[in-house]
Amino acid sequence: MSMDAVRLVEVGARDGLQNEALTLPVEVRVALIERLVAAGLRTLEAGAFVPPRWVPQMADSDRVLRHLGQRPGVTYTTLVPNLQGLDAALQAGCREVAVFAAASEAFSQKNINCSIAESLQRFQPVMAKALEQGVAVRGYVSCVLGCPFTGDVPVADVVRVVRELHAMGCYEISLGDTIGRGTPGKARTLIQACASEVPITALAGHFHDTYGMAVANVQAALEAGVRVFDSSVSGLGGCPYSPGATGNVATEELVYLLEGQGLATGVDLAALLEAGAFIDAALGKPSASRVANALRRAH
Repeated sequence: MSMDAVRLVEVGARDGLQNEALTLPVEVRVALIERLVAAGLRTLEAGAFVPPRWVPQMADSDRVLRHLGQRPGVTYTTLVPNLQGLDAALQAGCREVAVFAAASEAFSQKNINCSIAESLQRFQPVMAKALEQGVAVRGYVSCVLGCPFTGDVPVADVVRVVRELHAMGCYEISLGDTIGRGTPGKARTLIQACASEVPITALAGHFHDTYGMAVANVQAALEAGVRVFDSSVSGLGGCPYSPGATGNVATEELVYLLEGQGLATGVDLAALLEAGAFIDAALGKPSASRVANALRRAH
């Protein structure tokens, strides 16, 4: 990918919606994703193959994928926690999956009831089968810039998990500031440390906006060489460990930031605003995107 282009991974239909109180029907989730594709997004989280009792908002992810079908140049990804989840994703026709680990032992225990080492061990058969089936695997690392239970997370701990996921076969590792505590200097230091162990092209940024630092952290990561960022239309989502958090950085804000610096995203901002308005109406809530709200007021 050109250094003058940035790839956005749209996480609104999975990471965003799973943190919303309202569980939307399959038809609305499909309509959202189709609108986002029409706006120019080419990598999109479409669901998660986890038990519905854990995440009811992601129930029927197989039906979402089947409704979407295959589209040239578009990748629909799903989260899988284990082999059972991977098998369900494969049966639904998924060609890319994601696994998730944490850089904080406390968060790993609270979130997935196992240690970091145990979580990585669980992923080994998932990785092996996915790669055998020609399915790409993306990795997520939570709490890279802070843990809700223990505070600061040593950079070395993050680097170790990133290195192991890459060695296992993850083509890309998304660095998640899960509680949004990161600041630009810390984000830059973290990326530089990770890039000393894996290629910078294998790193992506995933920033939450709890303290209003997400866009600043994206800029710092951009200057450090990162060219892939996760974002959520209309700022969908939140962090259950940070009451009042605005959650994921809004896709509208990143498109505005990046295009304003001459970096191509391939996204039509007007069409993206329409997709955001659609999902905001379905959820019965206002947009969390400052850019979206400002542009709507201006017009």
